[in-house]
Amino acid sequence: MSEPPAVIHVVDDDDSFRTAIGRQLKTAGYRVKEYAGAAEFLMDPPEEPGPACVLLDLNLPGPSGLDLQEAMVRRGGALPIIFLTGHGDVRQSVRAMRQGAVDFLTKPIPREELLASVREALARQALNADAGRRRREVAARFARLTAREREVFDDVVAGRLSKQIASRLGISERTIKAHRARIMTKMEVSSLAELGRVAAELPDRLPPARVMTD
Repeated sequence: MSEPPAVIHVVDDDDSFRTAIGRQLKTAGYRVKEYAGAAEFLMDPPEEPGPACVLLDLNLPGPSGLDLQEAMVRRGGALPIIFLTGHGDVRQSVRAMRQGAVDFLTKPIPREELLASVREALARQALNADAGRRRREVAARFARLTAREREVFDDVVAGRLSKQIASRLGISERTIKAHRARIMTKMEVSSLAELGRVAAELPDRLPPARVMTD
């Protein structure tokens, strides 16, 4: 089965603009959902799995586009956002980009510029989705470790040698090496360097300093 077309969520209070841009996007092969404002979008949030992005007017009546972006970030929304505005504003565009916006387009928007920005947003979403899956996989592997193995894991990725870890934990170096071997198996890595890279992908963990071999 082929993947369904990407969904483009257009949030803009200008009915004629929504219709026009929606027509362009449909002609390019996308599905389109339209919203007249931030409240309407929040009352009917996107639920479809698969590729999608948001075209968001900056100067909406009521909650602004920036307000909606912040609400989406608080909710943990992963959809990439392209901001649209009738007049450029450097301060607002900087704020939007810092919150993770993909682009900031000024109306009227040339068709090719619009479609290029949409393609970039969808590509970014795909990369983020892959990275998210990878982090979940690594976290699931880490969850297999026992409490002692996690202690040894932390010491290994901090660059400590087996004899140093053994001394710190008050157990034999041979036992540390056995723990380390089990950690490598459970984390599905074949080298200490790879273990260090995997450690950096774990949520809420600092990147490892260095990994040393004995």
